[in-house]
Amino acid sequence: MSRVAVIFTGGTISMRHDPVLGGNVPSLDGTAILEQTPGLASIAEVVPLDMGRTPASHFTFDQLFEIGSAIRRAQLDRAIDGVVVVQGTDVLEETAFFWDLLLDAATPVVVTGAMRSASESGYEGPENLRNAVRAAAGEEFRGAGVVVCMAGTIHAADDVTKTHATALDTFQSLNDGPLATIGESGLTRLRARGARRFVRSDRADPRVRLVTAHVAMDGSMIGAVAAAGISGLVVEATGSGNTSASLLEAARILIEDGTPVVLATRCAAGATGTGYAFPGGGATWVRAGAMLPGTLSGPKARIALALGIGAGLNRPALSQLLLGPGGRG
Repeated sequence: MSRVAVIFTGGTISMRHDPVLGGNVPSLDGTAILEQTPGLASIAEVVPLDMGRTPASHFTFDQLFEIGSAIRRAQLDRAIDGVVVVQGTDVLEETAFFWDLLLDAATPVVVTGAMRSASESGYEGPENLRNAVRAAAGEEFRGAGVVVCMAGTIHAADDVTKTHATALDTFQSLNDGPLATIGESGLTRLRARGARRFVRSDRADPRVRLVTAHVAMDGSMIGAVAAAGISGLVVEATGSGNTSASLLEAARILIEDGTPVVLATRCAAGATGTGYAFPGGGATWVRAGAMLPGTLSGPKARIALALGIGAGLNRPALSQLLLGPGGRG
């Protein structure tokens, strides 16, 4: 039987409703979650590792590196066939991508959590955990990097997006679609995982900032962010890469000073490009020196840029990391 390391870090899956505080709070450790998850013994031998009960919105880069080190140690253990990370869903699409960029071992890594707490009707944490262990125990995702398993669906870390604040099926792959579906009847592959990005880094620069463009926006926000001190900037532009001319001019000052600037889209799917050449259009951003991140969302582009800067990559290497293998993103 396969052996799967399950790393518990907290999140909604570990929470119960506190009537005094009036909301969900961290309550269950890894052992308690396992006790509420029947049927695991018939899937794999679980090797639990409890790393706390941290709401995902509280994660720091240092904590992500710590969890990443635990994943790597499990991957290098020849007695372990797969790894599951249990965490909160608030930033799951970012953390999964963070580890996807850093980990290059073939052992499957599956990230999961829950949208409902253990106090709520329809608590789906146990089902998600069983499915994640199923995915990690098999050979289907060996060498496929980090994947996300939620609501019976498996997604690639670089494409998955949280699309709804509370829906159980919130995690979707809006560009390429899910990799597979999974449940008690087994796993159905839908597509293969594409080529992955990788960066060898032990530091993520915390001064990479993210700014979202909106209607009637001038460049003052970028100026304020820059005044506070930054190492890199990701701008989530409207549409396929368009902003006001003022926003571009503020970013141009940073680019000319050597600060890496990335032009992503604030849309849920798709990519920025050079289709528009009016002042502030995507073509003018690229001519000014902004880099494009393919279909990476703004938050994921920030993760890649922070790790790339932390690794000391130069501009061409940063651009390649952002676009991904083949320049597709």
